[in-house]
Formats: sequence, structure tokens, C-alpha cells
Amino acid sequence: MMKNMAYGILLSTLVFALLGMGFGAQDESAIQYKKLLPAEVKEIMESGDPYELLDVRTDEEFLERHIQGAFLIPYSEIKKRAALDLPNKDGLILIYCRSGRRSAIAAKDLIQLGYTRVYDFGGINDWPYAIVDGGSAKR
Repeated sequence: MMKNMAYGILLSTLVFALLGMGFGAQDESAIQYKKLLPAEVKEIMESGDPYELLDVRTDEEFLERHIQGAFLIPYSEIKKRAALDLPNKDGLILIYCRSGRRSAIAAKDLIQLGYTRVYDFGGINDWPYAIVDGGSAKR
């Protein structure tokens, strides 16, 4: 009986260790993406390296003002449009919204979908560089 109890404790310890190493269900809070400062994003934009500049606000917000070169996928449509509009899962994606809340949600969604280089830089409200007034929300 003591032998069975020892095996039970050993088995329980092993299960908890494996879960701690990531063999269990993935905890959504463990999904990571990178946050950048506007100056870091500006440097990337000026580097000449390829990137996608993704605005995840509404059509109306985008038409009112946006960052030059951005294209729109509202954050609520990321999961259904990402495969078509962002076919390169290893491409650099710079993502923003108005204040940073929706860009964080969209960034986490993209990571869950398998995108590997997602950089959230918060909101257009904190963007100290040029902003485009008007324009088209279509890519």
C-alpha cells in the first residue's frame, strides 16, 4: 500500500512538472508580443526593411486620420481577414489603434494565429510624427 502511495505521489509530481513546462493547455495570458515605442517604429519605417503597418480601428476613425502607409483591418475582423490580408506569417507587422487597447487584442489574436513578428506600438494618440487626414480605408 505504501508503495502504491509513493507511485501516486511520484506520478502527481511528474504531471505538475510537465504542466509547468508547457505540456498542458496553453494559458492565454502567456501569449506574448512585443511592444515598441513610437521612435522605434519610426526607425523601422525609415530603415527600408519590409513591414506591414496595420491600423485596427474602425473605418470612420481611419478615414478621419491615420499614419501614412497604414492599411485597415478593424480588430474585430482580424481572425477572419488575417490569412488573406497578411499572408506572410513571418513578416514584420507594426500594429496600432487609437489608445492601445484594440491593438493589444489584435496583436494577441495574430500571435494565436501563428504570426511570429507582431509589434504593437499602442495608439495613434501617442504618435508624435506625421498623420494623414482623410484617405481611403481600402488597401
